Amino acid sequence: MELRQLRSFAAVVEHRTVTGAAVALGLAPSSVSQQIRTLETALGVTLFVRGPGGMELTPAGQRMRGWARSLLDTAEQAVHDVRTGRRNLRLGALETLAGSHVPLILTRLAERRPGLDVDVRSDRTREGLFADVVAGRLDAALLLDSGEEIGALGFPPPAEPLAFVDLDPVPLVLVSAPGHPLAGRTALTPADLDGVRLLVNVPECSFWMAGERALGAGPERIRAGGVPVMRAWAEHGLGISLLPRFAVADSLRTGVLVPLGLPLPDLCLRLVWRADRESALPGLRETLYAAAGPYPDARPGHP
Repeated sequence: MELRQLRSFAAVVEHRTVTGAAVALGLAPSSVSQQIRTLETALGVTLFVRGPGGMELTPAGQRMRGWARSLLDTAEQAVHDVRTGRRNLRLGALETLAGSHVPLILTRLAERRPGLDVDVRSDRTREGLFADVVAGRLDAALLLDSGEEIGALGFPPPAEPLAFVDLDPVPLVLVSAPGHPLAGRTALTPADLDGVRLLVNVPECSFWMAGERALGAGPERIRAGGVPVMRAWAEHGLGISLLPRFAVADSLRTGVLVPLGLPLPDLCLRLVWRADRESALPGLRETLYAAAGPYPDARPGHP
């Protein structure tokens, strides 16, 4: 097998057509087809069949997909290491975390893994991060979760085997403008929120899911938008909102928002990666654990 054949194979898997793969690789479609045929001849198996949606993987092709990604990743790491003398880590993060938590993670890695280069990419959606981790475009992704399994917050995890480590707690706070009827009350319970306007984003949002678990169905959900919009609307007295404390620290300090007296569990800053890539990238697990702070119990996870 040659790397160019594996790149053609991976491109056809991703784009589902030879033409799409050829455009992505900057090759002629005939060249991509030839490389696929040469790879199939070398392996003695058929990797693709043409289906109604494009090129479909055979069972042998399904098995080859993981090997191709691992081999290409290993080759990429080898080239980077030989050229620079440094390892490279491709890290993804939710946009919500890119400014608030990624700098701390980069600082820890710089202190604990000084020979490491980190390439950070942000994404607006959890699904996009998972897709990049599963496809091998990212080595690991930073997101918000809770509980003992990936997706315990309320979202479906990918079917592929994932491992994780919890890096830091992410405290939540229920906030309102100072003039809200609930402001100043202590020992609130979810029942006290029945019919209250709760500013939310979308059901896929981590804070929406946290609210479903902690606040129940009593509040009236009002679609506002992302974290900055929820915070701004709450400051103007348009409702209460459940947000990460880091996102409202300035508003609480200046008094334009006040915390409401409802105890809330923390979310956790969770780093996830493909467990089956640890053998292809030696030291990956140890590198990712180096990003962990003094999280209670330093909870690691494996499928």
